[in-house]
Amino acid sequence: MTRTDDPADVYHALGVKPVVNASGTATQFGGSKLRPEAMEAMNKAATVMVELNELNRQAGKIIAEVTGAEVGHVSGGSASGLTLQAAAVIAGAEPAKMAQLPDTTGLKNEIIIHNSHRFPYDQAYRAAGAKLVGVGDGRRCQPWQLEAAFTERTAAVAYLKADFITQRAIPLEQVCQIAHDRGVPVIVDAASMLPPRARLQEYTQQGADMVVYSGGKGVRGPQGTGILCGRAGLIEAAAANAAPNQFIGRSMKVAKEEIIGLITSLQIFVEEDEEAETGRYREMCEKVVDALIEVPGLEVTVEHDYIDYHIPTALLKFTPRWAGPSRDVVYTRLEQGDPPIYLHSRGGPDELCVDPINLDDSELETVIRRLREGLVG
Repeated sequence: MTRTDDPADVYHALGVKPVVNASGTATQFGGSKLRPEAMEAMNKAATVMVELNELNRQAGKIIAEVTGAEVGHVSGGSASGLTLQAAAVIAGAEPAKMAQLPDTTGLKNEIIIHNSHRFPYDQAYRAAGAKLVGVGDGRRCQPWQLEAAFTERTAAVAYLKADFITQRAIPLEQVCQIAHDRGVPVIVDAASMLPPRARLQEYTQQGADMVVYSGGKGVRGPQGTGILCGRAGLIEAAAANAAPNQFIGRSMKVAKEEIIGLITSLQIFVEEDEEAETGRYREMCEKVVDALIEVPGLEVTVEHDYIDYHIPTALLKFTPRWAGPSRDVVYTRLEQGDPPIYLHSRGGPDELCVDPINLDDSELETVIRRLREGLVG
């Protein structure tokens, strides 16, 4: 392979086309760009051998310090963290039960979950043998519905923190109170909720017993890592079920250099100037607004709130006055161009977003230019 100065050539050599990711931190498009400091640390770590359980314990101490939790653990991505959460509440750290998974015959295996929180990744709970018990409907849940769902087989209550979804549910603090009154732990999936950095401690402070965050996404560590934190007994049970141990999580192993990369990225993440970072994202979004604000029938705004838009995001809304191509046509035009550009499309059916977290200045200009072209009927 010929050496060049263009990092994208490693993909070109395989016939893989690099993309511009304006959709946020979606795993499908690579998550986030790895921090150079993490890459440097990973390169060093890859040349040295260590005992994995000791490395995991020491990394867990740093995670605990950063999150304010009792113990931490590095999982193989946030989805594997969900499987380890389920294994911990079902089998604990008892080898006979751990070896039995995913067969949960005779074990407490029911995990209660809001029906409004059901999504494809809840299969990760079922991979450990959990039976999901839905409460409420697709839009809301009442406390009495949650209270009525507990049985002698209840192992945990699962709670999803995610944009455009969370606000439909019973507040986490109330869920924790209801579950804890019955001696049942609450396990939280907060994979995509960073930044803001305050969320690293928020959910355990609200009573959650185990929380998982992506180690990639906003933290910008290795995409194949997750940050699992919470109560000591449960996190230790999750670690017991995980690699390098020969139980349900063995296939979800995290390499030693990935652990080092995650810890390096996490320590940098918590020390960064979030106000300055937010200001830069806002400036980038304002460039999108300035470029498209006069397009008839299109409303272009900068959105930033604590619920759905965690960082400033440029929102394009196709109003009833819009006479050009549909939202889906615009999305497809950008996707099929060169380079392919992927926009955030998880909001309303008449909305597209430019999420700046993975864009540099040159890529932002490309997105703006291609949007102008794509909006032409």
